This record gives sequence, structure tokens and C-alpha cells, in this order.
Amino acid sequence: MRIPLLYITLLCIFHLPLFSQDTTKITLPVKIVRGDTLPSVDLNGVTIFPPGKFENKREAVRYDRLVYNIKIVYPYAKLAGYKLKQIKAVLDTIKNDKQRKAFLRKSEKELNDQFGDQVRDMTYSQGKILIKLIYRETGSSTFAIVKELKGGFNAFVWQTLARIFGYDLKSLYNPKEEDEPIERVVQMIDAGAI
Repeated sequence: MRIPLLYITLLCIFHLPLFSQDTTKITLPVKIVRGDTLPSVDLNGVTIFPPGKFENKREAVRYDRLVYNIKIVYPYAKLAGYKLKQIKAVLDTIKNDKQRKAFLRKSEKELNDQFGDQVRDMTYSQGKILIKLIYRETGSSTFAIVKELKGGFNAFVWQTLARIFGYDLKSLYNPKEEDEPIERVVQMIDAGAI
């Protein structure tokens, strides 16, 4: 019994340096400060969000529902901002009105085919939040975007239709006042906190 134990012990002792060697080397950028060489690492800022304070359980449930709705809608708003930049970049290169209209029809059809069902399945609250977040992402109201791309008459028709269903395509995004809860949740999503 002692021989295998002794053999294993000696084997471990002699091979210990092989296992303890660190074969990976990490190099850091350095800065020289008053003659000393110091490692220099830039860290991302961390935003600390204080916990929400709610008067009652109803407010907490309302906030949880807002978070849920924004998590669903925010990716579509970011995508809308990205797609709008792409569309505007292409439209700036097209000089012919007929080609511009054809390109817009094609783009609208592609977007409708890709996202139409998901957008139609959104709830009333999610639709209102989407309108606000599109303004946040693009810097323009949904009405202004439709007016710029499809013309004033189409914008008027869509605004009238939206008003019938309780939406306002002209609504602005005010992150300092009425839309502060939405902005807070969006910042938490961007920071990876939720």
C-alpha cells in the first residue's frame, strides 16, 4: 500500500511545476507617470440605478408592465432608427421621383413582410410606447417621418386613422418629464441592468 501512495506523491511533486506554469501572458497598455511605468486600463462607466419607490402595489405592477412592454418594443424602435437611416441614405442617391417612389414601395413591402405581423400583434400600450421610442431613436415624430417619406396627404391620413384608435403620431418624446419612466427603463436596458 505504501509504494503506490509514495509513487503518486513523488509523481505529483515532480510534475507540480508543469501544472503550475502559466503559459498565457497578458499584456496591458501602460502609461509612464513621473518615471514609473503603470498599467493602464480603461473601464466602462457604470450607472447605478436606485431602486424604484412605489406608493402602492398598483404602481409597482404598472411599472413592471411598463418594463415588460418596453422590452418588447425597444428592439423594434432601434431597428426603425437604423432602417430609416439606411433608407434616407439610399434616397439621397436617387434623383428620379419615380425611382424614389418605387424604392419606398419596395422598402415598405419588405418591412411589412418582415415585421408587419409582430407590429400588428402589439397591444395598445406597446403601440404608444413604440411611437415614443421611434421619436427617441430618430429625433423626429412618426408623423414627420411619414410626411417626409410618403408626403403630407399620407401623413394626414395615417394621423387621422391613428387618432381614431387613440394614438398620436405627432407625440413628442420628453425624457425629462412625462416620459422619464420610459427613459429610465431604456437606460437600464442599454446598461444591461435588466
